[in-house]
Amino acid sequence: MLMRQWRDDDLPAFAAMCRDPQVMRYFPEPLSRLESAAMIGRLRGHFAELGFGFWALERKDTGEFIGFTGLHVVGFKAPFTPAVEIGWRLAREHWGLGFASEAAWTALGCGFERLKLDEIVSFTAVSNEPSQKVMQAIGMQYDESDDFDHPNLPDGHPLKPHVLYRISREQWLNTLKP
Repeated sequence: MLMRQWRDDDLPAFAAMCRDPQVMRYFPEPLSRLESAAMIGRLRGHFAELGFGFWALERKDTGEFIGFTGLHVVGFKAPFTPAVEIGWRLAREHWGLGFASEAAWTALGCGFERLKLDEIVSFTAVSNEPSQKVMQAIGMQYDESDDFDHPNLPDGHPLKPHVLYRISREQWLNTLKP
């Protein structure tokens, strides 16, 4: 799998992924093609401004776009911000193949080695067990006291309650030891 910058020809596959109700079931709603194009623009802008962000993921064997992963500055206020989050989204046909964990592990390395971050967080809806399993697989730690309500979702929304996972540079370094 390759982690690379976004290309214009990623839009069709990215938009298809973002309008898939199964892929987007832990987000408020699927995205239109226009919303997906705007999101790619924001992701490119994050890279241009900060030198890091969410990379497009491509299968080495087929050259196929399969999703994204990377690091992003959390864009809302919460008890744990300011912070850098790690996140991912993969097209459904690429689930269960280890791509999310592999790419996330590489992104952690970038965050701690290249960016010299002290901590990286990840968060998701309480019900999103698949993403929580990826967080656990890459060594992130959960503390129930860090649970929070996502400020960008209205009260009563079923996805408002979120869990937060963290990993420090020291914890990450310890995962590298044999």
